[in-house]
Amino acid sequence: MKKLLFILCFVFTFSVSAQNNPDIEKDKTTILAVMKAQEIAWSQNDLEGFMQGYWKSDSLKFYGASGLTKGWQQTLDNYKKGYPTKEHSGTLTFKINDISQIEDSSYWVMGEYFLKRNVGDANGVFIIIFKKIDGEWKIVADMSC
Repeated sequence: MKKLLFILCFVFTFSVSAQNNPDIEKDKTTILAVMKAQEIAWSQNDLEGFMQGYWKSDSLKFYGASGLTKGWQQTLDNYKKGYPTKEHSGTLTFKINDISQIEDSSYWVMGEYFLKRNVGDANGVFIIIFKKIDGEWKIVADMSC
């Protein structure tokens, strides 16, 4: 019984200290700043600027209504095709529901997106994976629908 109590106390202490970890809070703040920059770029129909939040690699994965897209350039090309003008891209707003650390250098972000546009609003949900690459937080996988 004492051993179980010790283990429970250890797990509780570890989980509380992890939640109050200043590095985790700094990571989350930086990730939110990347997403804020994406909102601004998208809302200006600056799709290249929006894509700066993504890992510029052929290994980037995007999963949406059209299936799986691999690679940064193909993802950008798909965005340009689907959102050719400011009327199509509209104004983007994210609502973040959860940011959780997966391991030291990666987090998932779960949330909702809202596009306010003249051609009709579009809303949906997403889960994205951020990874710290060369000192910068980048999206390495995105599932949006």
